[in-house]
Amino acid sequence: MIESGRLRRALFGTTAIAVLTTSLVGVAPTAVAADARSQQWYLDAMKAEEIWKTATGKGITVAVIDTGVDPDTPSLKGKVLKGWDASNTKGDETDDYTGHGTSIAEVIVGSGVGGGLRGLAPDAKVIPFRVADTERQNGQPVNAFDMEESIRAAADSDAQIINIAFGSEYYSEGEREAVKYAQSKGKLLFAGAGNEALKGNKKNYPASYPEAVAVAASDRNGAVAKYSQHGDYIDIAAPGSQLPGYCDKSLTKYCLADGTSISTAIASASAALIWSMHPDWTANQVLRVMLDSAARGDGWEPGTVSNFLGYGIVRPNAHVSRGEGKPGDPNINPLTNKPTGGAAGATPSATTSGPATSGTSTTAPSATASTQAPDGKQTSGAAVAGSTESAAADADGGSGTGLVIGIAAAAVVVLAGAGFVIARRRRSA
Repeated sequence: MIESGRLRRALFGTTAIAVLTTSLVGVAPTAVAADARSQQWYLDAMKAEEIWKTATGKGITVAVIDTGVDPDTPSLKGKVLKGWDASNTKGDETDDYTGHGTSIAEVIVGSGVGGGLRGLAPDAKVIPFRVADTERQNGQPVNAFDMEESIRAAADSDAQIINIAFGSEYYSEGEREAVKYAQSKGKLLFAGAGNEALKGNKKNYPASYPEAVAVAASDRNGAVAKYSQHGDYIDIAAPGSQLPGYCDKSLTKYCLADGTSISTAIASASAALIWSMHPDWTANQVLRVMLDSAARGDGWEPGTVSNFLGYGIVRPNAHVSRGEGKPGDPNINPLTNKPTGGAAGATPSATTSGPATSGTSTTAPSATASTQAPDGKQTSGAAVAGSTESAAADADGGSGTGLVIGIAAAAVVVLAGAGFVIARRRRSA
C-alpha cells in the first residue's frame, strides 16, 4: 500500500506567469502594494470594500495546512497564531520552504501592509500546520502521517475552518477518518480540487472525500479554469487564475500564477466573513449559505450541481450585504443531507496536546494542519461557464446572478460527445 501523502503536490502556480515586483528592499512600499493589490482583481469584483463595512472575519481562525507560514511578512504581522510542524523536517511551521503556505495565508488574512497581499478576511487569524510536499518527501525523511495528524490537530484546535491547498492521487483510510473527525468536531474543511484536468484528471484527496468541501477554480470571466480538475465531487468554485502569490521561499516578490490553491483560500476567507457575522452558526449553516448564495447564471436549474463549478462561484457579498442564503438546519450537512453531529458554531474547542492518530507521532501540536488535493472523472469535451456582457455588468451589484468575480457565471455547459449536459445533480450520500 502506498503511504499516505506520497506524491503530494501544492495546488498553486504550476507555472509562474509574470513577476509583479522585484525585491521589496529599495522599492517604495506604496508602489509595490498598488502593483500587487491591483492584480487581486477578485477583490474589486466581489466588492470587498463594501463587505468589510459589515464583516472582516474578526473572531474566526483558519487552520492553514501547507508548507508553513512566515508570520514576519509585513502583511501577516499579528495574524499568525502558534502552530505545529507535522512533517518532522528541518525548521518549524514558521519556516515556509516554498512560499506557498505564506501566500495562502495572505490571501485569507493579509493586511496589505508593506506591499503584501490583501486578504479577503483581513481580521481573521491563521494557525499554520506544516506538511511535506513531494520534493521534500523525496529529499529527506518525513513523517508519513503528517497530513492526517495535521487534520486531527486542526480539528482539536481553536480553528473553525481548515484550509488544505495540497493534494495526492492516493486514497488514505487514515486521512479519510481524520477528515470525518474534523467534520464531527464542527469544522468546515475546504480542499483544492487540483490542477491536472488536462493531465488525466485523476481523483485526488482530500478534496474527493465526501466530508471535504472540494473547491474548483474559475477564471476572470466566470468560467471554469481549464486546468481545474472536475467530477461529481466538486462542491463550489472560486477565482484561481492569474493571481499573485510569492514566487519562492525568499518571500521577496510576487508572481502571477494559476491554481485551485488560491481558490481554496478565497473560499475559506468567504466562510470566515459569513461566520464572523453569525458566530453562533454551525459549519453546516455557513456552508449552506455559501452554496445558496453562490453565483449561478440564468438557466442553471435549482437543485442541480455542476461537475465543474459545483453549486456555483463563491459570492460572500450576496449574503453579507444583501442577506441571500438561508442557514437551515444546524445539524444537517447541505452536501449529503445527513446529520453531522458536529460541535456548534464558532465556539473554540480545546487545543490538543498531541495528534490522535495512528502512525508516527511527532511533537505536540498546539493548533492545526492539513493539505488538499485534486480529483475528478475524465470527461470528453471542454467545460464552459459562459457569461454575457449584460451579466458581467450585473456583477455583484444586486442581481441574484451577479458574481464575486465581476462576471456572473452562467449555466455550466459540458460538450460531451453528441450532446450538451447541463449541471448534474449532487450526490445524496
